Amino acid sequence: MSDSRFITLDEIDRQLIALLQINARESVATLARQLGIARTTVNSRLERLEKNKVISGYGVRLGQQVMGGGLQAYVGIKVQPRSGKEVVRRLSAMGQVQQLCAVSGEFDYVAWLSTDSPEQLDQLLDQIGSVDGVEKTTTSIILSSKVDRGQPT
Repeated sequence: MSDSRFITLDEIDRQLIALLQINARESVATLARQLGIARTTVNSRLERLEKNKVISGYGVRLGQQVMGGGLQAYVGIKVQPRSGKEVVRRLSAMGQVQQLCAVSGEFDYVAWLSTDSPEQLDQLLDQIGSVDGVEKTTTSIILSSKVDRGQPT
């Protein structure tokens, strides 16, 4: 099986990916026209990029209005040594944790949270803080989105 760390992307691959990040539902014909290549070439490149996990999926981004006044927040999480696996397991079971990333720096993980209200966010943060192995959390509530190029999945 191929590994995306070893696949070489040329300029057309990068342009194709950039166009899909803007609109993943763009037709192959439109992509081909914008890139100045044949539709069959677009199809074969997409197939190769998907097969090699350069493109790992397609998704839907909801507008902030659809979130129904909900809150989104990022929380930095510092864990005690050798507690990472259990913390990840516990956070994975929390449906309001939309994404969890291991990071370098002051924190070990950063989680993207989505809740319906400030009260629900408060309860979720209490839950996260009470997980065995969680040493410290720091939360930033999202006020508005200035640039959004897609993801989290």
